[in-house]
Amino acid sequence: MAEAFPLERIAAPVRDIAARLRESGHEVWFVGGAVRDTIFEVAHGRLPVRAGDFDIATSARPEQVQAIFRRTVPVGIEHGTVAVLDPTGGAHEVTTFRRDVKTDGRHAEVEFGVSLEDDLARRDFTINAIAVHPDTGELRDPFGGRADLAAGLVRAVGDPATRFREDRLRVLRGLRFAAAFGFTVEPATWLALCASAGDLEHLSRERVRDEWIKTLLTSVPSVAVSLWRKAGVLASVWPELASLPAHSEGWLDAVAPRDPVLVTASALAYALGAPVPRSTGAPAMAGQAVHRLRFSNHDIARVEQVVAALADAAPDLRDAAAVRRWIAKYHAVARDAAGAMPAARPDRDRFLATVASILGSGVPLSLGDLAVKGEDLKAAGLPAGPALGQTLRRLLEVVLDDPSQNTRERLLELALRR
Repeated sequence: MAEAFPLERIAAPVRDIAARLRESGHEVWFVGGAVRDTIFEVAHGRLPVRAGDFDIATSARPEQVQAIFRRTVPVGIEHGTVAVLDPTGGAHEVTTFRRDVKTDGRHAEVEFGVSLEDDLARRDFTINAIAVHPDTGELRDPFGGRADLAAGLVRAVGDPATRFREDRLRVLRGLRFAAAFGFTVEPATWLALCASAGDLEHLSRERVRDEWIKTLLTSVPSVAVSLWRKAGVLASVWPELASLPAHSEGWLDAVAPRDPVLVTASALAYALGAPVPRSTGAPAMAGQAVHRLRFSNHDIARVEQVVAALADAAPDLRDAAAVRRWIAKYHAVARDAAGAMPAARPDRDRFLATVASILGSGVPLSLGDLAVKGEDLKAAGLPAGPALGQTLRRLLEVVLDDPSQNTRERLLELALRR
């Protein structure tokens, strides 16, 4: 593997910030996931996931960084991180070399004024502990991260148990990297990771949610869920999913679209037995699960509705009216629910295509699609009140059975029949 790093891969604003720091007499290195990903991509010609911007590590203390640059944001100044804004307003993180002096598994107190090697030694995995010199492209790799990238290994820096005690979130990060890159977790790291899986209850639910979503975004869902299960993480943070049948993990790969919230809904549905018709308790249980992990209200409602649709008896495709009724009942999530049905269902793909076709055809599926409105019925002599709404719902049932009935004249005729 070449020693020099392709510096042309680094955006000009990031290189400019590094140059300013160097001109001011400070040591500067590029670090982080973007270094890892670029090395992997150069070596393999592919990249499962891009980490984003290159981070800058420097000997300059936070107040010195703020003095050098006119526009900064103290995004994590207690931990040495200052965001420097480029001329377009883009933010680039600059972090002072640091080492942990105290940690409780969630928060760390850090010490500045240390070396690059000290800074790299506090990082989680060897593949994330590689630094690049901004002028020469020299790689500083004291823990063998490049060798582990080449071997396909996720290995903790130093003692694995210590790394996980310092920050319990590293358990989930390690599983994410393994799933995203298709790597194996190095044996000693795996043993320490599994031993730490039961200590995740102290992590904030938001951090667990974010790692879950990142993992589903960057990897094959069945691989991700299988790793979380094998490591004991599901039982710790997603107890509802701990009962997910192993054979159904592969179904998650067929969920369309590949949306983390939809994959989550599908996984919860299978784990809670929702594909069995009339599993009435599953939607509420699924909603409680995602609420506990601090999903947004919009996503909670979406999960509940998808699980409810999967818990209902999916209609026979030969009964067009029944299919339209099912779509009308679950209108907001009908396409999602069809895409989340078990891949083992023989007509699953045909059902999804049928739902998509009906939704795009303009076929009336809701009260708003009717050719008459409440005002039309009142103008025709029907009294205002609850009965008016009941009449509209009755007309919708007629139209769902036979869309050709959706004309103003025909619906008024039907409405006036007492």
